Amino acid sequence: MSDTPITYAEAGVDVHAGDKAVELMKASIRTAQRPEVLGGLGGFAGLFDASAIARMAHPILATSTDGVGTKVAIAQAIDKHDTIGFDLVGMVVDDIVVCGAEPLFMTDYIATGKVVPERIAAIVSGIAAACAQANVALIGGETAEHPGLLEPDEYDVAGAATGVVERADLLTPDRVQVGDVVLGLASSGLHSNGFSLVRRVVASQGWGWDTEVAELGTLGTALLTPTKVYAADLLTLIRTDGTDIHALSHITGGGLAANIARVLPQGVTAVVDRSTWAPPAVFTVIGQAGRVPQLDLEGTLNMGVGFTAVLPEAHAQAAIDVLRSLGIDAWPMGRIVSDEQVDELAAPVVRGAKGVDAGGAQLIGAYRH
Repeated sequence: MSDTPITYAEAGVDVHAGDKAVELMKASIRTAQRPEVLGGLGGFAGLFDASAIARMAHPILATSTDGVGTKVAIAQAIDKHDTIGFDLVGMVVDDIVVCGAEPLFMTDYIATGKVVPERIAAIVSGIAAACAQANVALIGGETAEHPGLLEPDEYDVAGAATGVVERADLLTPDRVQVGDVVLGLASSGLHSNGFSLVRRVVASQGWGWDTEVAELGTLGTALLTPTKVYAADLLTLIRTDGTDIHALSHITGGGLAANIARVLPQGVTAVVDRSTWAPPAVFTVIGQAGRVPQLDLEGTLNMGVGFTAVLPEAHAQAAIDVLRSLGIDAWPMGRIVSDEQVDELAAPVVRGAKGVDAGGAQLIGAYRH
């Protein structure tokens, strides 16, 4: 037994480092605000003026929460922390826009073994930059120091956001019609799903994060490419006359077919033709290096498609033009058909993904090279 007093700092928690981290992140957070935000940083709760919502005819609130997964392991390994925030924001706010809602505000949570103020500030700078891009207010957060649970250089990030949509504008499966076109919206790369598979493949090859891969460049940098944040651009698309969006799907965990199926009504299937696009090199590299079966690869990674949109064929080209004007490559990749029109012997059909009693999705053909 020791007579030496035990302080919080001696136990591994440095509250002064936490205070310094807050000071360093203030400038970044000021860039991620909206006029509805009340008060400043440091309150027990973030405040958001909801009077505009109260004036809506029938407001529906939408909420989402998510993290970044094991992609943070790469950020930690190469000591680059200012882009992981885009992955977090994309995973959260882009789920909200799927139902047609406008994301309004977000909070974040960072758990770490040791608070290094500069590292925490770098993480938050990415979160704030992504929030600003999505026109979402970053109104609060928490940094928790967990010595003994996490190593000093380890951290994890999570976040939650809230949005709103008029009941009449809610995107629900019943809008989808047989004959609708499925548009693919290009991803920026792997986004933030499937990194347990990716990291296992990298380890199997004996590669390091500084390994130069001909098709990718420096491996760690390539794999850390931040998630594309679509929310603001998709809201522009939804609000554009002549682009009657029936459904949107965020292609995240579970891959392309499973996530498309989630937003369709029972009785219909999205038949998607792989030959309409060529997946970026990173997907080919991971698939070939790990000899990953195609169905497993497609059920884990987005294969170059970050979002899909379902809409009438007559509106498809107008939507493509809008998206391309916003810097998003988009193309027709499939069509909605009745289940009776589907040849299930030609290729597997994914149904009931994520526990939802929904439609189906089938991938046919071979990817372009």
